[in-house]
Order: sequence, then C-alpha cells, then structure tokens
Amino acid sequence: MVTLSRIGGLPRRLAGDRTLARDAVLALLLAMAAASAAALWPGVRSLDVPGAVLIAAAHAPLAVIRRLPAPGLAALVVLVLPYHLLQYQHHALVPAEVVALFAYAVLGRRARVVLAVVATLLLTCVVGMAMRAGGSGVREQIAVIEAVVAVAIAVQVWRSHRARLAEITERAEHAERTREQEARRRVAEERLRIARDLHDLLAHSITVIGVQAGAAAHLVRGDRPLDRTELADALASIAATCRDARTELRGTLQVLRGTDVAEPGALPGLDGVGELVSAARGGGIRVTFRDESAGPDGRRPPPEVAVAAYRIVQEALTNVVKHAGAASAEVSLTRAGGDLVVRVADDGRGAAAGPPGGPAGFGVLGMIERARSIGGTLDAGPAAGGGFTVTAILPVGRAVAPR
Repeated sequence: MVTLSRIGGLPRRLAGDRTLARDAVLALLLAMAAASAAALWPGVRSLDVPGAVLIAAAHAPLAVIRRLPAPGLAALVVLVLPYHLLQYQHHALVPAEVVALFAYAVLGRRARVVLAVVATLLLTCVVGMAMRAGGSGVREQIAVIEAVVAVAIAVQVWRSHRARLAEITERAEHAERTREQEARRRVAEERLRIARDLHDLLAHSITVIGVQAGAAAHLVRGDRPLDRTELADALASIAATCRDARTELRGTLQVLRGTDVAEPGALPGLDGVGELVSAARGGGIRVTFRDESAGPDGRRPPPEVAVAAYRIVQEALTNVVKHAGAASAEVSLTRAGGDLVVRVADDGRGAAAGPPGGPAGFGVLGMIERARSIGGTLDAGPAAGGGFTVTAILPVGRAVAPR
C-alpha cells in the first residue's frame, strides 16, 4: 500500500517540478528583458552591477510565486524598493510587479490588506525619491507608482468580480441541489401516498370480499338446505363491493394521473362511512355507528378531511373484520371544537393489524401517516377494558356547505 501511494504521488510531483521549471524560465526571460530595458533607457542612474543584481534578485521570487504567493510578493517588494530608491530605470520592474500582484490576487489570501500594505510602501518610496530628486525625476517616479497602484486597484476589482462570480455559481449550484432534493422528496411523498391509497382501498375490499365469499361457500357446503335467497344476497354483496372498489380505484387513478377532476362520487367521503359499517356488519360484526360530523352550523368538513376520515374508518374496520376476532365494534364521528374526532373501537383481542403471532401490517402506520398528512394526529392501541381502539383528531379548518 505504501508503494502504491508513492507511485500515485509521482505524477503530481513531476507535474509540480515541470511547473516550477517553467516559472523559473519565464522569470529568467522577464529579468533579461528588464535588464535590457534598464540598460538601453537608463533613468536618473545608469544600470551598474548593483542594479543588475537587484533586477535579477527581484525576478527570482516569480519562480516560486505560484507555490508561495505571500512570501514571493513580500520578497519582491523588499527587493524592488531599494532599486527604485537608488534611482534606476523605474519602468523596467513594472512587469515583474504586475505579475506578482496578479499572482497574489489569484492565489493569495487577505488580498485587500496585503495590497494596502504594498501601496503604503510604494508611497513611502515616492516620498523618499522626491526628497532626493526633483523636476522630471519626481514626475517619472510618480507616474511609475501610479501605474503600479492602478494595477493593484485593477487586480483587486478583478478579484472581487471573481469572488462574486464564484458566489453566484455556488448559489446556483445550491439552488439546483435544493430543487433536486425537493423533487426527490415530492416523489417519495407521492409514492407513499400511492401506496397508502392502494393499501386502504384494496385491503378493505379484498377483506370484505373474502369474508362474504367465505359466507357464501359455507352456505353451499352446509348441511341444511341451501337458501337461494341468502346465497344471492351474499353474492350480491360481493358484486357491490367489487363495483365500489372499481369506482374508488378509478377515482384514485384519475387523481394520480393528473387528469381532469375525478368523477363525482369517485373519491370517498363521510357519506360512504355508512357503507363501510354495512360491509363490516355483513362480515358478522355487530357495528354501531354515530355520525355527528357536522358542526354546530350544520356545515360538513372539507373534502380532504372527509377522505382522510373515510380511509381511517375503512382501515380500522378492515383490521376489526380480519384480525381482531371481535364480536362488536363502535364507529363514531364527532366534533370537538375545530376538530373532527374519528373513533373506532372493538371488543376483540386488542392486537394491531396482523395475524396472531405473525408480522404486523402497514395499516396502523398508514392511518397515522394519513392523519399527519392533513395536520392531524392518531392514536391506536389496546383499550383498558379489552379490545382495540383507534382515535384520530383531524383539524377541520375551513368548512363546506352541507349537501
């Protein structure tokens, strides 16, 4: 593993060595051009050996400015100040100063503070040169400093623009990530809603059909003479349950497909709770039903609350018929302030959905999720005196006129 890591580091090291060599060659070429300019167009003081040494030394930090932007800029400033104070050709070092400032603007930190310090040092250099020379020399020095300061300002503006573009890009990427997360969240919620609707619809219908089909089979296999009327009633109940399931399934699919509004009566409501009670009674359960869902002014809960209440009663009664082993059950829809209270209680063995000793189903979880989807709460568990009780509190909010 150590050998592999060393081998993996070789390309990066070789690339770094090539970059350093390329920067050193560029710095050498720039130093040669600066020395030639200082020799051909001398300033107040002609280029001599100390001046040539200062030019070469001032360009040396450019070879490492990419790796060490702050030390490189500091070294360059320390070396160019004596060059300017000794009155050599000032323009010769301007390219090196510009390259160093740009490199630090791109790679360094705290550019504003560093550039302010550099400007202060250059101003000190101007004052020093003005005290030692006059006339055109001062004007030339001021022109050079103005050029360098202008470059420093341009670099700072460019850096600020670059930072602003980076911030805009980051915001755009964050917004895109947020949109993707929101889209995934909505897809997950939609899948959960589809699963909940199909579970509520199919589980109830299949359970009722199974109970009614079992009753019909019992009539056929019984010892007593076959009562054709009783058998016809059982088969008619199965057919009616199939029709109701088909209607509800069609309405659910219309909503999921985003087509036109579902057909009237396709989506269930509080008016269909009585049919659920009748179907449970057909399964051999004595069910009492109390409907006080209308408010004091006679106004009914809004459709979304009505659908949630219907589905909760549907799932609770399915559990009663299929798993509870109950003889009787109570269903009530009452109002408590601004809430609709849905309660289903049975006298069975007090177990949640699922066969005895088997895995629990998704019925209770689905009821809780459905109540929460409209801002309500649901509590389900064994009752103190035996049996199982489901109590949902659904906020009514706005109300619709009674039919």
